[in-house]
Amino acid sequence: MGILSAKPKSKNPKVRIVVAGDSGTGKSSLITTAANEKFPQQQVVIPPVLSPTRLFADFYPDQRVPFIVIDTPSNSENQVSLHNELKSADAIVLTYACDQPLSLESLSSFWLPLLRQLQVKVPVIVVGCKLDAVEDTTGRQEKLLLLMQEYPEIETCTECSARNLFQVSKVFYYANVAVLFPTSPLFDKKKQKLKPRCERALKRIFNLCDHDKDNTLSDTEFNDLQIKCFNVPLPPSEVVDIKRAVQDKHPEGVNDRGLTLKGFLILTELLLQNKSNELWTVLRKFGYDDEIKLRDDLHPVSFKRAPDQSVELTDEAVKFLKETFSSFDVDSDGVLQVAELDDLFSTAPESPWIEAPYEDVAEATASGGISIEGFLSKWALMTLLEPNKSLANLIYIGYVGDPTSAFRDNGPSKKSILQPLTKFCSKCCFEDGGTRKILILRQIPEDGTRKLLSNKESLAPCDVAIFVHDSSDEKSWKRAIELLVEVAGHGEKTGFEVPCLIVAAKDDLDMYPLAVQDSTRDQFRFTLLIIFSLYLSVVGAAVAFVGLVASRVYTARKISS
Repeated sequence: MGILSAKPKSKNPKVRIVVAGDSGTGKSSLITTAANEKFPQQQVVIPPVLSPTRLFADFYPDQRVPFIVIDTPSNSENQVSLHNELKSADAIVLTYACDQPLSLESLSSFWLPLLRQLQVKVPVIVVGCKLDAVEDTTGRQEKLLLLMQEYPEIETCTECSARNLFQVSKVFYYANVAVLFPTSPLFDKKKQKLKPRCERALKRIFNLCDHDKDNTLSDTEFNDLQIKCFNVPLPPSEVVDIKRAVQDKHPEGVNDRGLTLKGFLILTELLLQNKSNELWTVLRKFGYDDEIKLRDDLHPVSFKRAPDQSVELTDEAVKFLKETFSSFDVDSDGVLQVAELDDLFSTAPESPWIEAPYEDVAEATASGGISIEGFLSKWALMTLLEPNKSLANLIYIGYVGDPTSAFRDNGPSKKSILQPLTKFCSKCCFEDGGTRKILILRQIPEDGTRKLLSNKESLAPCDVAIFVHDSSDEKSWKRAIELLVEVAGHGEKTGFEVPCLIVAAKDDLDMYPLAVQDSTRDQFRFTLLIIFSLYLSVVGAAVAFVGLVASRVYTARKISS
């Protein structure tokens, strides 16, 4: 690809590089030479441990991030100071002396195990100093290769000579790059393959750049990506060389139309194996942060709202989701099977529905799949509970519209008593030009009511409270009334009043003779059955609630005192 040009963002205003190693391996000379760009004269007295040394932002102009180099005592000296410095590092340079074989052995016998013992999880650069003192590298290279295989935290190994000013600046360049462009989040060194989250991000980038949606990047599309990320086009001959290198690695990486997704992933692996920083440039150009998630500023919609307001998907977002559902429903059976749903979320860092409260909220089909109703229900729940997460995942799966066009508030805040049941019912009806609503239910156990009401705004997002009792049990009826009074009183006190419904279950058993007027019972029975049947058809939960809908409703009224 092109020349590194994008300016990375660092979590810290400065990068802290700690240099450690056995005594006499050349730590202090390495730091002093890097700072002064000359080897210290013999008459210059170098203290056992140098003061922190700052290398200015323009030391490496393409990064412009200042960094501080910290010298440390050797392993036989001040252990407390050494451990504290290692724990505070952004990157660690471990030194050995090329003319002291035992110092190289010390890396695997002491230093690298120490870092693991201290749970220091930062990039490590292994540096052989005093290269001018030896003539042969035989043996060391093999040992270093084995060391990197055993300790994947090692980013790279290099050797230098402070006396001859050879490769000194490279040491700290590698360390700085390891902090700003870490390979560990991207590449599994042991398996020699991209990590899943990186691969998912690259698949999304590939899809965004595949303008004609033919599952390949043509030469033009590939060059558009190059220009977007690096501001320079690639000569045709270089494009040919890139495709040839990919095809040599995997024949299916290139076809007659261009670079396939497989080929695109292979190309990024080749870049990483060559210690290239360009992959981070691509990821950051497409909005990814250090954790390979989209930056917050890419979905900057504010969801500040009144406690009794909620957020819901717009018609535009629902249309996009329906189209996406259809495009991933490969067998056109109206159901997304598990593999199809995994494929749909394959461009997100992970599936957003693998944990509570989303994994079981929609009924699965016999084959374990999900219908369009269940699919939209899960999106509705995620939008209600975590609108930022919902918006981010819309973008991950391909929503390219204005983020503000995906969501809307569900209406004005409830400053007074909710609308009467008749209006509430019409709001749920399926009519020409009407709006389809999804019912979201939350079960509160009997002993959880007090905890729920301990929060002043607990009823704010609630549109209706339902109290179910056992029609054959007098105690159950009385307890339902007590809970209803508690909830209604809390609503009146806080201003977040809601309609309260009492529903009798187990209607097939002998009924307890409730003292409820028949006229009141009959007046509400038909209305409540309509409400429940419409709601349940929306969320696909008719089977789960058929007993509730079929049960005899004895009374339903709004309690105001």
